Amino acid sequence: MQKDDLVFADERKQERYDTAYLRMALEWAKLSRCTRKQVGALIVNDGMIISDGYNGTPTGFPNDCEDAQGLTHWYVLHAEANAIMKVARSTNNARHATLYLTHSPCKECSKLILQAGIKRLVYLTAYKDPTGLDFLERGGVRITRIDTL
Repeated sequence: MQKDDLVFADERKQERYDTAYLRMALEWAKLSRCTRKQVGALIVNDGMIISDGYNGTPTGFPNDCEDAQGLTHWYVLHAEANAIMKVARSTNNARHATLYLTHSPCKECSKLILQAGIKRLVYLTAYKDPTGLDFLERGGVRITRIDTL
């Protein structure tokens, strides 16, 4: 087998894993009680899922993410923020990890992603504001969008 063949095989294997982890993030998003948008996140390091998250309210708050007019409450946590906070409470860390997201991150969550040491982002759906992706790219995070599962 040639070196190029090995690289191609590794890339194909990574694509399969990326797709599988994104499918899992989609399932995780279904746990969200938000009605406007359900978002899921997984953090994977060294081939192991070290954290997960979905968008929702902080512990102890009612599970309603939106008010009577359908606007999201300001205190709703994004999926990636929940996953990063879970890592912070554990003995793991996200340094050099891959973050799998059903939706690309907002600019506020992008700061958390970069500060957590995450080096790779794989996402499915683009968020309306690309500022977060631009910031991560400038910070050296490798970004991959997968269009279909």
